[in-house]
Amino acid sequence: MEQAPSEQNLLTGNVLFYKNPEPLSVEAHGSLGISASATPHAFVAETNVVPLTVAEFPAASLSYPIVFIGESMMPVAAMGLAAGQNMFVSAEGVFRSDAYLPAFARRYPFVFANDEQAERLILCVDTQSPVVTANNPDVPFFEGGKPSAFVENAMQFCSDFENERRRTESFVGLLKELDLFAPRETIYRPANPDGTPGEPQKIAEYFAVDEEKLNKLPAEKLVELRDNGALMHIYAHLISLLAWDKLIALTIERNQGLGNATVN
Repeated sequence: MEQAPSEQNLLTGNVLFYKNPEPLSVEAHGSLGISASATPHAFVAETNVVPLTVAEFPAASLSYPIVFIGESMMPVAAMGLAAGQNMFVSAEGVFRSDAYLPAFARRYPFVFANDEQAERLILCVDTQSPVVTANNPDVPFFEGGKPSAFVENAMQFCSDFENERRRTESFVGLLKELDLFAPRETIYRPANPDGTPGEPQKIAEYFAVDEEKLNKLPAEKLVELRDNGALMHIYAHLISLLAWDKLIALTIERNQGLGNATVN
């Protein structure tokens, strides 16, 4: 799986999707706003993995495999089998209406940056986003020199996201503490034209909760995980792994449409 970028060095533009995030201010962005777009989430096609917060696991599990990647065990929704390949965004840039859109993408083009000196979070906007414009925006960032209701809502959304991000870090930390992670891989076994089994292909490597380790936990620990809500999210993750078949099928369908019947 592709490694999802961290949110460190935010203002250098190293965060997934963000090209030029700047602290939002009336002085610098007083004339800017959002323009209506038929494809507001086309940017999601840039990647095959999108970070998730733990609160999103149940909803996201209906659409994607939820896996953990990298040293930090970041939870992500797997949306494609190769970097830059996203099966949930059409060639026209339309995100599938029947798929869950992660909050990481929904908050774009806004994001919080951490001002360590002032010990506060600063709302930033990606000024290079296709939907950000100074040409008669449909939704302005500022009205009468003050943040518009749209910006106020964006600030609240980003604040809620930050709280969920921290909660997710705690959830992952708990799984690490309990030693529940194990490396996993997904294998695709195609059929030859004559119907015989083809050569197996490894399409993904990641970390997942090990069911055997989970089942061996003491009963009181399982009760604790149930009571704090972690067990529900663990099972949502495990059930989501069944969605690899769906992702493979979508990939084959798209590749066949391009005249290529193999999974990359």
